Amino acid sequence: MCLAVPGKVLEIKERDGTRMATVDFGGVAKDVCCEYLPDLQPGEYAIVHVGFALQRLDEESARQTLALFEELGLLEEEFGDPWELAAREAAQ
Repeated sequence: MCLAVPGKVLEIKERDGTRMATVDFGGVAKDVCCEYLPDLQPGEYAIVHVGFALQRLDEESARQTLALFEELGLLEEEFGDPWELAAREAAQ
């Protein structure tokens, strides 16, 4: 499953002419393209889908959504180790 997940922008840098951000998704940091949100700043939250920051989000909404995803096990599914997940599914 591919989710649109909220994350906190840790830093922004340019890579090969593209504005990129390091985004924290509840403890997992990923590089994300932020060209669609050119004024996005470190400390802000954004909804990210398939590696692109698409929409700014307030902190409370982001935290609530991350907590719900965690409770449902969707963060593990989205960001977990694919080999570990496959082994667990095969064992069931």
